Amino acid sequence: MTVSDAAQNGALVSSPNAKLTGRVLFEKIGKPTKIVAPMVDQSELAWRILSRRYGATLAYTPMFHAKNFATSEKYRNDMWCNQDGCNDVDRPLVVQFCANDPEYLLAAAKLVEDKCDAVDLNLGCPQGIAKKGRYGSFLMEEWDLIHKLIRKLHDNLNVPVTAKIRVFPEREKTLEYAKMVLDAGAQFLTVHGRLREQKGQKTGLADWDIIRYLRDNLPKDTVFFANGNILYPEDISRCMNEIHCDAVMSAEGNLYNPGVFNTDHANDKDKVFPRVDKLLREYFEIVKSCEGSNASRIAMKSHFFKILRPFLPLHTDIRANLASMNAKTEFEDWDKKVVSKVEEVVQEIFQQPDIEIQDAVTTGKLELWGGSYKKVPYWRCQPYFRPVNGVTSDKRVVEALKRTHETNETNETNETNETNVIDSHQDKKRKEEIASSTSNEQTLVA
Repeated sequence: MTVSDAAQNGALVSSPNAKLTGRVLFEKIGKPTKIVAPMVDQSELAWRILSRRYGATLAYTPMFHAKNFATSEKYRNDMWCNQDGCNDVDRPLVVQFCANDPEYLLAAAKLVEDKCDAVDLNLGCPQGIAKKGRYGSFLMEEWDLIHKLIRKLHDNLNVPVTAKIRVFPEREKTLEYAKMVLDAGAQFLTVHGRLREQKGQKTGLADWDIIRYLRDNLPKDTVFFANGNILYPEDISRCMNEIHCDAVMSAEGNLYNPGVFNTDHANDKDKVFPRVDKLLREYFEIVKSCEGSNASRIAMKSHFFKILRPFLPLHTDIRANLASMNAKTEFEDWDKKVVSKVEEVVQEIFQQPDIEIQDAVTTGKLELWGGSYKKVPYWRCQPYFRPVNGVTSDKRVVEALKRTHETNETNETNETNETNVIDSHQDKKRKEEIASSTSNEQTLVA
């Protein structure tokens, strides 16, 4: 299929509704505050349905490659099905593309504009494949191209265009970058508060200060989403209060625990930290119901591993069974060898007489990053802290912040000591001047 053919086919199913602008669009889709981030091969239909059940109020598709989506029927069939974007189960929805060619981007977007509320341009992917393909965060220096990509959709698409960006080390440059993206026509702006280099084992904390700086210095009517540092439901309100954003997006936090969005049930651990057996069964049944979604079937194994991450190291037989599965494995085998096995183990755990004590979720002390870590039983979903050299990221973050805090305190102490020394010298000098002046006055009187 050529670019023009794809665009023409898309035009046949274009939405007749007038295109909405930022704040009006945001209100029309219900002013969502909890957003499933666009994740490659991970935020597919079944996972979006599950996440909405656990509190998400807006979802993005995985990042689709615009040229492939526009020209390859096989790629489209793998990534998209008739159930994607359905009003009853999959809205509101933003479809995200990566691209470096305005024509291919428009052609791809035309194919989905009647099944979504907006189309998003990915400007944040930091992976090596994005560098090789020249898209995502590796367009951050090509402002003219970014402007053309967004403007192409803004001028020719029947639904609004939005954008998701990462930040530069310099906040002033990031602000100018954000202004350019908005000027090109983006109606929502999502800011991931990490540098392009912050990925994998170098992820680290997202910088809420620079996100707040952007929020404070962009037009007040900008629909503004923040992304980064969401571990627990209370982090969502903390983020919104600190940054003054319209909504909060979560990627990895949502992948390991969909309950992270369950802010309306913050005191119900079964909703905030769902049992892995119950969540696994629920998700598995959703995948089975998404009959035409190849993407959901392909993603299932990865989601199983993430849901079961704290569970599998202690039940290696189930881990071995899961490792042997693939997208072509019959659902019956998935159920027999993995889902039902997990249910049996957890049900046995809950037959223990002291289960109420063992099943407790405890909250630690307030940390320098503004929140608190929680201790969650391994049979419940929970955040994942990526280890590096045997040290998990939560401990690395705490130690790094302690060092920064201690350095700041030392600097403040040194500045105070220097000020005291200067003040002492100044006081001594003033006393000498006063004594001299008094002596002179006494001499003159005498």
